Amino acid sequence: MSTDTHAEEASAGAAPSLPSRTVDAIKKFVSEHGGSASAVIQPVGLASVRITLVGADGILGDQLVNDLATANAVVAAVDNVTIGEWDRSLTSIVTPRTGHFQKMAGWVARQTRFPKARNER
Repeated sequence: MSTDTHAEEASAGAAPSLPSRTVDAIKKFVSEHGGSASAVIQPVGLASVRITLVGADGILGDQLVNDLATANAVVAAVDNVTIGEWDRSLTSIVTPRTGHFQKMAGWVARQTRFPKARNER
């Protein structure tokens, strides 16, 4: 039983390995959307952690990683990305891409009774 405890402590103290595809995707996002971004780290149940990115131009992006330590390490590894929260200053600059609402709404987006999204009028 003590070996299990030591193994858990060793794995908890070890630096998380950075998923190269995630780091590359975030670097590409930053370069395509104004050279800087804010990252909001959000746990998604027990399954994973979402890194939601808001580029300097307001466009949204996201990546999923396995745990909170990995999410923080990924954000720290990318230049010009700061950790933020969903506060007024961040939400005021968010401008989803055209078609984002329709993609997220699925079948509801094809309804004619609902108003269009503010950036698709």
